[in-house]
Amino acid sequence: MLRFLYETVPGRAALKVLASPGLSRLAGRFLDSSLSRGLIPRFVKGNGIRLEDYESDNFRCFNDCFTRKIHQGLRPLPADPNELMAPCDGLLSAYRVEEGAVLPIKQSSYTVADLLGDRTLAERYRDGLCLVFRLCVDHYHRYCYVDDGTKGPNIFLPGRLHTVRPVALAARPVFVQNCREYTVMDTDHFGRVTQVEVGAMLVGKIRNHHGPGPVRRGEEKGMFLYGGSTIVLLLEKGAVRLDQTFLQATARGEECPVQMGQTIGQACR
Repeated sequence: MLRFLYETVPGRAALKVLASPGLSRLAGRFLDSSLSRGLIPRFVKGNGIRLEDYESDNFRCFNDCFTRKIHQGLRPLPADPNELMAPCDGLLSAYRVEEGAVLPIKQSSYTVADLLGDRTLAERYRDGLCLVFRLCVDHYHRYCYVDDGTKGPNIFLPGRLHTVRPVALAARPVFVQNCREYTVMDTDHFGRVTQVEVGAMLVGKIRNHHGPGPVRRGEEKGMFLYGGSTIVLLLEKGAVRLDQTFLQATARGEECPVQMGQTIGQACR
């Protein structure tokens, strides 16, 4: 179905409707209603979700299930605050920012300036790292702060809502076309970090909890409502020594599964 939508003329015509924010809002209203509860058993069984790992299974609607909160202790933080951890569960790809651009293997290239809509901020990440965490529907859809520090406001950039599956990423620069929200954080151990939450097809909402102010490492930053989604983490040049496993896998065109709290690198400062 996705190949039909992204690789054929009639499919691209249908895609204009399916990727519209209006359809996502309509789907979101249904998934927020009690009428959607009937979808939960099949979703849980089909994705092998262990409800005993979560704080409650008393779901009012489908999105209650989708944004279920995991028991404390099942996503432990690294003991050493100098260790960079994954902010979420997902499939990680790691890229070096070269001349301001991110050049994914077999995918559309994009510039950091286009991703953020801010050329001055983008310059901070020249020759730095761009970490892309792709969340599928079976992943845990809450995410956290990677370090103690101070965050700025949440900046929302409107756009479309394409899927973040590889077939779409190969066809167009999805990350700079989709609705997204970013936060700049001055962290204690990793310099100025920008985290971008990217919406996707049928993701009705990106829900961040906090405005400007102090944040704590491991504190929940927000959540995605229904759909596959992506988090992009931008790191300055020389701030982090990333585990080479992730760069090597990305160079082979592979994504690495990670969990929130997993160590993925080390502070250089």
